[in-house]
Amino acid sequence: MIVSMLPLAAIETGKVVMGLIGGLALFLFGLGLMTDAVKAVAGGSMRVLLARLTGNRFTAAFSGAFVTAVIQSSSVTTVLLVGFISAGLLTLEQSIGVIMGANVGSTVTAQVIAFKVTDYALLMVALGFFVRFITKREKPVLYGSALLGMGLLFLGMHLMSQATQPLRNYEPFLDLMRSMENPLHAIVVGTVFTALVQSSAATTGIVIVLASQGLVTLEAGIALALGANIGTCATALLAAIGKPREAVRAAVAHILFNILGVMVWVGLIGVLANLVRSIGGDVPRQIANAHTFFNLANTLAFIPFTAPLAMLIRRLVPERKGVKRDPGKPVYLDAAVTAAPELALVNCRLEIGRLGGLAGEMLDRMLPVVLSGEQPDLEKLEKCGDDVDRLYQATVDYLGKLSHCRLTLNQSERLTTCTAIANHIENVALTVQANFLTIGRERLRKGVRVSEATRRMLLPLSDLVRAAFATAIDALECEDPHRSESVVALAEKVDRLSAEAKTHLLERLSALEPNRAWTFRVESDIVENLKRVYYFSMRIAMAVTGICEAGFRKPPAS
Repeated sequence: MIVSMLPLAAIETGKVVMGLIGGLALFLFGLGLMTDAVKAVAGGSMRVLLARLTGNRFTAAFSGAFVTAVIQSSSVTTVLLVGFISAGLLTLEQSIGVIMGANVGSTVTAQVIAFKVTDYALLMVALGFFVRFITKREKPVLYGSALLGMGLLFLGMHLMSQATQPLRNYEPFLDLMRSMENPLHAIVVGTVFTALVQSSAATTGIVIVLASQGLVTLEAGIALALGANIGTCATALLAAIGKPREAVRAAVAHILFNILGVMVWVGLIGVLANLVRSIGGDVPRQIANAHTFFNLANTLAFIPFTAPLAMLIRRLVPERKGVKRDPGKPVYLDAAVTAAPELALVNCRLEIGRLGGLAGEMLDRMLPVVLSGEQPDLEKLEKCGDDVDRLYQATVDYLGKLSHCRLTLNQSERLTTCTAIANHIENVALTVQANFLTIGRERLRKGVRVSEATRRMLLPLSDLVRAAFATAIDALECEDPHRSESVVALAEKVDRLSAEAKTHLLERLSALEPNRAWTFRVESDIVENLKRVYYFSMRIAMAVTGICEAGFRKPPAS
């Protein structure tokens, strides 16, 4: 039977284009809704896995696969690695293992959408909507959102499938699809399209829709999926622009591994097609299986060579000589990570830990500078305060952006607590800048020399307050409520040392020394401001206890 080819007007181009674009929009919206809900439910598990990335390369690969399967973005997973590498929590070799696993995790969507459940799409939409409508409880609402998102995803696929039906008899489109039999052509198309929409899931979804209509052969579908593997690196590369070398290396590792993987398989597409045909299933299922198989095979083949790959990447992206890291610039905060609020909150906690470290350095240098430092010493200490101010502002701005994301009640509470801790740390830095540095400048202006007896009197209180602040920051970084409780327990000792210091100062008030009244006021101010710093340290410690109870993670058994 001879099938007549339809002219352009006969296929109603407008309807086809609207069906494809509308279906793709619905597909992407449903995918986003589903993954947002799953991220909120499984966020704690993702965080625990990421916390264990300091294990071997195989556990790193498993973690990368799981996290990417949940957030459905290997690019976001790559961005997540940057902060860990920058802080020395993760080596480049281990990050390569995560990236390899991320490629496997990104194939989960293809496996889901290859199921022939489009006939039940509206049922899933209805059930998901009613679950969200009839309950206000957080977990059921999230499960309803996931089901609603999955229904919209399949509904979008159904619309795209209907829109492409007329194209089966449209000769120019069939010629275009035949050109995909050239694997290099198909790989380029898959790469460019994925880079434009920044979603390999969208590319895979369209390929599966076309395959279900018989418009794409298995071999062409595999080649398009190979291209999607390269195109998905575009987001990570864009995110690395202007970032530290560690970020660039992670992005280069991502694209290098994906390109090497595609080069391995480009000549074996026929072999892979025959392999998945032998497993069975229709063409859409075979494309999904091939997508998973070549990513899994690449991971298993390349994971023993993470060390040589890391050496190659370090040669390709060497360190910039003579470039010092700006302490006032964030290390962990990245806009892309807000796609996974649970992980973004962990990064916020780490950045606030850095903020506390900078404020702690100010406290360590504060007393010697205030009591006996010269003008350059005061200026250096003020510069540290400026670094704290800039990092604090960047952190608060990031927390503000994160607050506009879809958060669970638990996440919202922890975000509020993180903001409060950042404020307490900033108040410590402001106390040093506004109060202690003013005392130091006044001392220089009046030419006053602080006695050795006063130094010995102030030192125990200063040491205790500095230790309390450092312990509070350690408790935050380690998520350890026991350390935070030890800070609160120091209140009585701080009060006792403060009282002893004030008694000493009163006894010396009658001493025959020049500027004795002014010196008494200054020394009293130092004692009061040290108590003020302890007050903020105690507030930080109490907030850390609240964070642990809210579920950042269960505290270790004592």
